Amino acid sequence: MARSAPAIRAWAPPLRATVYLLGEFGTAAMTLLSFVLLCHPGMRRSWAEWHRQRAGRLLGRPVRAQSIALPRHLYWLALHLTLGLSCGLASVVCVGNALLVAAAPLQWWAFPVQGSPNTVLDIPVVGRQGAIAGGPSVETVLFAVGCLALPVLATGYARLTLTVLASSRTQLLADRVATLSRTRSDALEAHGAELRRIERDLHDGTQARLVAVAMRLAMARRCLDHDLVTVARMLREATDVTEEAMVELREVLRGIYPPILADRGLQGALRTVAARGGVPVSIDLGELHRIPAAIEAVAYFVVTEALTNVAKHSRATEAGLSVRRVEDMLTVVVTDNGVGGARENGGSGLAGLRGRAQALDGCVTVVSPVGGPTTITVELPCG
Repeated sequence: MARSAPAIRAWAPPLRATVYLLGEFGTAAMTLLSFVLLCHPGMRRSWAEWHRQRAGRLLGRPVRAQSIALPRHLYWLALHLTLGLSCGLASVVCVGNALLVAAAPLQWWAFPVQGSPNTVLDIPVVGRQGAIAGGPSVETVLFAVGCLALPVLATGYARLTLTVLASSRTQLLADRVATLSRTRSDALEAHGAELRRIERDLHDGTQARLVAVAMRLAMARRCLDHDLVTVARMLREATDVTEEAMVELREVLRGIYPPILADRGLQGALRTVAARGGVPVSIDLGELHRIPAAIEAVAYFVVTEALTNVAKHSRATEAGLSVRRVEDMLTVVVTDNGVGGARENGGSGLAGLRGRAQALDGCVTVVSPVGGPTTITVELPCG
């Protein structure tokens, strides 16, 4: 199995390119047959977005949803009906001739002598010996075309698809302004809610306990001259209440900026969170270098909330945590093998994760089909 892995990897690009081009040939034919239906804006957008995602998977790059203007949709439809059909036809010719050459030695008798089919090299399939003799030369040509030409053709067409089906600079700027306005509003609301939470925790918890400490110390002072037993009891209770107030104060501070980040850094803090999770967590932490404190805090809270969701809702037996930094982008991926079906409005805290990330110009992607698995990907800019 280990020895066959390099061979499988070597054959993967031609196979993926062939499947991609065959799919483009089929979808181009469907586009031609259902052109009238694609005049509907919703169907046209869905059809184009599906092709964008397909091209992104071939190129191995994430493709985010964008607002694409009508002219670009029309350009792409014209491109798909011409160049897409032509590129797909090349793969059809390759695959068809390969199947013909492979079947010829076994079914040569089915081909008539007069008007027998020809392969791509114009070699007629006449008799068993002719089918066997012509096979290697045709297979060599098809192998060369399949390994060299089809991947280049598929990659070029996929890049062209993503280029045509991309938002214009004006549209990107408008979307950017709308996103920043929305995230700014969400950040202000989150900030106000956080301040109210801190005020409530301090008022209902720490402040009340400090008032109780002050009352006990005042009673102890009044009883100092004549009732030492009461003084000792008041001081003991004041000490206990002070310790409880300190614990609550630490909880409040932990909600502002976790002290574990300052003590152990992001990697150490994430390892601790994973170790305390309710399910076994496999950890893959890359070289993160120096990250701004605000990004560290959001990454920490995101992982904490995500692993808490795994333990509470997913019924998973194992989870995974991957944190990587590529240039100025920190990517956090949390996976589990649970039942899936996670929704932002289901009380799972996903809306809070998205709000924290978007407040720092980040994004959250949740893939959680019913039956699992669930993958939460958070991208945070570090620049």
